[in-house]
Amino acid sequence: MDEQALLGLNPNADADFRQRALAYFEQLKISQDAWQVCAEALAQSIYSDDHIKFFCFQVLEHQIKFKYSELTEVQQQLIRETLITWLQAQMLNPQPEKTFIRNKAAQVFALLFVTEYLTKWPKFFFDILSVVDLNPRGVDMYLRILMAVDAELVDRDVVHTSEEARRNTLLKDTMREQCIPSLVESWYQILQNYQYNNSELTCQCLEVVGAYVSWIDLSLIANERFINMLLGHMSVEVLREEACDCLFEIVNKGMDPIDKTKLVESLCQVLQSAGLFSIDQEDDVDFLARFSKLVNGMGQALIASWTKLIKNGDMKSAQDTLQAIEAKVSLMLQLLIHEDDDISSNIIGFCYDYLHILKQLSALSDQQKANVEAIMLAVMKKLTYDEEYNFENEGEDEAMFVEYRKQLKLLLDRLAQVSPELLLASVRRVFNTTLQNWQTTRFMEVEVAIRLLYMLAEALPVSHGAHFSGDVTKATALQDMMRTLVTSGVSAYQHTSVTLEFFETVVRYEKFFAVEPQHIPTVLMAFLDHRGLRHTSPKVRSRTAYLFSRFVKSLNKQMNPFIEDVLNRIQDLLELSPPENGYQALLSSDDQLFIYETAGVLIVNSEYSAERKQALMRNLLTPLMEKFKVLLEKLMMAQDEDRQMALADCLNHAVGFASRTSKAFSNKQTVKQCGCSEVYLDCLQTFLPALSCPLQKEVLRSGVRTFLHRMIICLEEEVLPFIPSASEHMLKDCEAKDLQEFIPLINQITAKFKTQVSPFLQQMFMPLLRAIFEVLLLPAEENDQSAALEKQMLRRSYFAFLQTVTGSGMSEVIANQGAENVERVLFTVIQGAVDYPDPIAQKTCFIILSKLVELWGGKDGPVGFADFVYKHIVPACFLAPLKQTFDLADAQTVLALSECAVTLKTIHLKRGPECIQYLQQEYLPSLQVAPEIIQEFCQALQQPDAKVFKNYLKVKVFFFFFSLDRF
Repeated sequence: MDEQALLGLNPNADADFRQRALAYFEQLKISQDAWQVCAEALAQSIYSDDHIKFFCFQVLEHQIKFKYSELTEVQQQLIRETLITWLQAQMLNPQPEKTFIRNKAAQVFALLFVTEYLTKWPKFFFDILSVVDLNPRGVDMYLRILMAVDAELVDRDVVHTSEEARRNTLLKDTMREQCIPSLVESWYQILQNYQYNNSELTCQCLEVVGAYVSWIDLSLIANERFINMLLGHMSVEVLREEACDCLFEIVNKGMDPIDKTKLVESLCQVLQSAGLFSIDQEDDVDFLARFSKLVNGMGQALIASWTKLIKNGDMKSAQDTLQAIEAKVSLMLQLLIHEDDDISSNIIGFCYDYLHILKQLSALSDQQKANVEAIMLAVMKKLTYDEEYNFENEGEDEAMFVEYRKQLKLLLDRLAQVSPELLLASVRRVFNTTLQNWQTTRFMEVEVAIRLLYMLAEALPVSHGAHFSGDVTKATALQDMMRTLVTSGVSAYQHTSVTLEFFETVVRYEKFFAVEPQHIPTVLMAFLDHRGLRHTSPKVRSRTAYLFSRFVKSLNKQMNPFIEDVLNRIQDLLELSPPENGYQALLSSDDQLFIYETAGVLIVNSEYSAERKQALMRNLLTPLMEKFKVLLEKLMMAQDEDRQMALADCLNHAVGFASRTSKAFSNKQTVKQCGCSEVYLDCLQTFLPALSCPLQKEVLRSGVRTFLHRMIICLEEEVLPFIPSASEHMLKDCEAKDLQEFIPLINQITAKFKTQVSPFLQQMFMPLLRAIFEVLLLPAEENDQSAALEKQMLRRSYFAFLQTVTGSGMSEVIANQGAENVERVLFTVIQGAVDYPDPIAQKTCFIILSKLVELWGGKDGPVGFADFVYKHIVPACFLAPLKQTFDLADAQTVLALSECAVTLKTIHLKRGPECIQYLQQEYLPSLQVAPEIIQEFCQALQQPDAKVFKNYLKVKVFFFFFSLDRF
């Protein structure tokens, strides 16, 4: 081998050597006999360097994986002998191989197993066992090979082809017949031999048993000698975690419900007598996490048995199983309440399923009611944050606790289904006790008390948030708690978690303020002062901005007495922060969007006159317009690119804020009715000059384009005078992405105003198309996926534009472009329908074609269009499905085929018998279609119901089109 190249395998080698080693590996992979050099190196232990050994195994792995079938019988035998020789050497070497080499070797053994076991090496496991016997190093490799084989056969994380899945099933079936009993016996011998003197091998073996038990005959493992040994391991500190996992896999295995109950009960008796049912908080948490998982598995297994027995009508056995379940509840509660969240989390499944059983019972016993209450108290306690939670810099531990809280919420929801009255009473008790003394209570207890009130809204669901009507008991309890929340002063608690929970809860229960509106000013002040939008924490300010917007929207007319006061108080929060002042604004631009929307909602929903609304809206938007003009001038003069970007972002924010205020308008409260048209027209006139700015075009155009979208909705035809100039600027020096985003704007205008914009469309039609064609024809690198995708999306946008024009009844826009341009457009549609393997674009193209045939395909259509139909549209309807890329297993392609059918049907409707005659006598015979298929096709096409022909094509497309040669 190339010794110099091998030096690059060392992790400390420099980049050149590593590159050379990589190139050498690629060279060996394609070489015919390089693997033999590697095989010899492994069999004769030529190299002592670990990385070279690993490298040799990699070369062998590649040979087995990709080139094994090319080898002769003798060469295949050489690979088998190499691996066995290497395995024999492991027991004689003074030092064991590094773990990463042993694992790679095991993978190579496993690859050879799946390749040869069914054909050339049926004694695979027996040969390995005869070599390793009970030698510890040999046993280590044997167990690693077993785990690698299991990974090849049943690892659900590995995606297998259907052929590999069938092969794996056959391998497992053959193993069950030929060798599994012998393998199980070897595991028993290994466990018996090493359980007291080699914990590492024993744990490895337990892992193997746990892995294989899911797909072998359970009786081979779930028997007295095995179970007793495993239960013995539960008392050995170094073995008990693996023993737990192994028992879990046994319990998890599907079996008869009565037998499963007996198995679980026998396990529980031994575990209980060993003292494992008494949980000590000081116990080893790693073991308890595994034990909790085992108890969860046993509990869920019993519940699954109970469900099956009930379904089978075996009430006596079901009752016995229910008693067995009830007997585990005490242990379940000990684990659920454990201070370690992993231990608690592992038992939640059992807890959830137990509550599901209780929900199904007609009446609960006193003990069951006590269990429900105990679970409820445990959930309330475990929802509480601990002292270590980092609110300012949330990391992985914090994320895990948030997920754990979500699990607890599901338990709380299930508790509400079992006993809503008990849940409400418990939450009310905890809430009231905590809020009475919130000033002297730890933050986590205050937070969880408010959190529980918040969670009740989903746990006790009602329609449209009507928590304060209907059931008097519930409504009264919730109303009392909400009153306490807003009057207790707890919003001033000096901890972000409590502050946020307060605001989340008042917004969740916004209907409370319809019942007791006197509390609105108190809550508004909390939102507006240092507790909310002016809090010291950016996180609180940001979330409050969103919640404040929701709160104001929900109160609607109830906000009337406070509108001007609120607008005055939020004035400083509306300021556009220019990049040069260095002042750190309280709110980010994203947060300010919510404040602008809130201001818009307050003005629009007020009971003021149109004149007053206009004045307030002008006060809101004028500062933005003034700053916009100043910043645009600065941008035009800016030299530094970073400064240009900062200024462009600031300009974009100004446009975005103005745009966001318009979200307040609705069908009932239009811009015109509120007298605000003039203000927004002024905004348009202020913002549109940005389109002619040569700097930072992408950012500026994006913002103005979004504003135009909003104004088309809000100002309706008043926006039309601005569209031609805006379009002209947006079509200058544009790229694929610019066009892609511009076309939806034109589509919106076309669909909304139709014939009103026909003159404009006729004028800008070809300039737009020329810009599109120019971009589509730009050369791109062959492997540039990004450029290819951009072009595909632009092509789709182009066809969507043509679809909008034709679908809006404005075919004259195309017809008036001159014969040469019309022909060019039509050919692009034909090309889109046939040549591009993009079913979304193909579907759109067929929609366009069928619409054009409907509009122009009659006797009085444009000159030459009938010829175009027969020469190009009819062939397109056949050529598209004939393409190899037309994949009928794809849903979008099926839709494209459906539109293709509509096109053919439309041609027949417009041209009548002439169309049938053309198909029968000219076109289809030219494709060598059999006469009987032509006859059948034409009969289906002539059916009055279009669905008949669509269904015919869907069903017969395989026979019809595969009778031709696909290309």
